[in-house]
Amino acid sequence: MPARPLSDETLHLIDAVRTALAHRSDVEERALFGTHAFFVDGKMCIAVKGEELLVRLPPERHGELQEMQNTRELSPGGGMKGYFWVEPNGFSTRAQWSFWIDEALAYNPHAKASPPKKKRDATKAQPATAKKVAAAGTRAKSATSATAKAAKPPAQKPAAKKHSIFEADD
Repeated sequence: MPARPLSDETLHLIDAVRTALAHRSDVEERALFGTHAFFVDGKMCIAVKGEELLVRLPPERHGELQEMQNTRELSPGGGMKGYFWVEPNGFSTRAQWSFWIDEALAYNPHAKASPPKKKRDATKAQPATAKKVAAAGTRAKSATSATAKAAKPPAQKPAAKKHSIFEADD
């Protein structure tokens, strides 16, 4: 089943996080547990799901942060200390937005990185007949992809989108 397209609000929020982290050269974006996550220095820092932010903050401040309005724990059972969902009302002003971005970035150098996952060799996982079919398909694709690449015009950088996720400014 294909993934559902993201809503305009979600795309807008992803773009706002991207803009907030644009000054850094160590940011990587990828899907993580149904979110669009931003990894800084190889560690999950901020993620977007729907209209909410998921921020990674110091676990020792968990109690203080869970008392804040418009936030809720990622795992109410206490298994994921330091991870919080922030609702749109919690980042509707520039001051609130800056607070969450700055807090997540300040904690990032101290955060523990997940160990890198071992990549599986896809050819080992396929049965012998599937390998033969895949090899034949690869040979056919390589002949057509060479002509397709030659005919494809160079990619143009999309125009920068202006956005304002803030309902009110301070």
